[in-house]
Amino acid sequence: MDQISHRFIKVNGLKFHVAEIGSESSPAVIFLHGFPEIWYTWRHQMIAVAKAGYRAIAPDFRGYGLSEPPAEPEKATFADLINDTASILDSLAISKVFVISKDVGAVVAYPFALQYPDKVAGIITLGVPFMPPGAFTTKFVLPEGIYIRRFQEPGRAEADFGRCDIKTVVRNIYILFSQSEMPVADENQEIMDLVTPSTPLPSWFTDEDLEVYASLYANSGFQTPLQVPYRTLNTVGSEVQDQKVEVPTTVIMGEEDYVIKMGMGEYINSGEVKKYVPNQETIYVPQGSHFLPEQFPDKVNEALLLTFIVVLHY
Repeated sequence: MDQISHRFIKVNGLKFHVAEIGSESSPAVIFLHGFPEIWYTWRHQMIAVAKAGYRAIAPDFRGYGLSEPPAEPEKATFADLINDTASILDSLAISKVFVISKDVGAVVAYPFALQYPDKVAGIITLGVPFMPPGAFTTKFVLPEGIYIRRFQEPGRAEADFGRCDIKTVVRNIYILFSQSEMPVADENQEIMDLVTPSTPLPSWFTDEDLEVYASLYANSGFQTPLQVPYRTLNTVGSEVQDQKVEVPTTVIMGEEDYVIKMGMGEYINSGEVKKYVPNQETIYVPQGSHFLPEQFPDKVNEALLLTFIVVLHY
């Protein structure tokens, strides 16, 4: 971890935190995090790809962790995150990059590749494949009590989270999202109520990890992370007209990831996703949860490096 350096970059009127490791002359890899994640999610992968001869860059999205929030977080959109990614790369004088993303980051990665095709050598996403336009309003019908729909209601998650300290909120979300069943609350129950204080953390997630996440979210709060992705999911896929991603793409899914039960598994396995991403390969990790980079870092690192060899040196 001491090998990873940190800097702040001012682009698009905001100050962004960027973690990085590796030589500036090496091929670049950018890591885009999900929620409740942050740059720290990618620590194992950053070190592995740097040792293999690549430059690893992991920014915090606007309003996440150490990156500055926008003046009006309630107006933030996926388009902002896409433009921020391009601006960060331009600021670092990186003309082409391999994009590795997870969860929310995946929903940024694909339209980024469509809007800036000359900047992208390939894409690897974890936990979430390409999402077609309107996916979260027409394709994937979610139960009322699922966390996604609860987080979409202005004020509801804020009130729910406000009953706990930041550390407890992060702890509960990590526990819920690492399970194989979708986190769904009853009608008169809140999402934080789904975890009891006696529920242990996942074995691969340490108290030290929790402290790091809690400190970063204590800095940023949850206002922007609730806005993007949850309160802007209806805009997914709206950034570009041509929805076909031509660059080589790999999707890595944990076999026990609850996201598969949202309809993602059928969407991938039926081949429908290849209407939009014809060059996609899919890797399933046995016993894998939604948090593969931290649960099985060695397996993820191996898959990443094999993909780099095939794509970057083809």
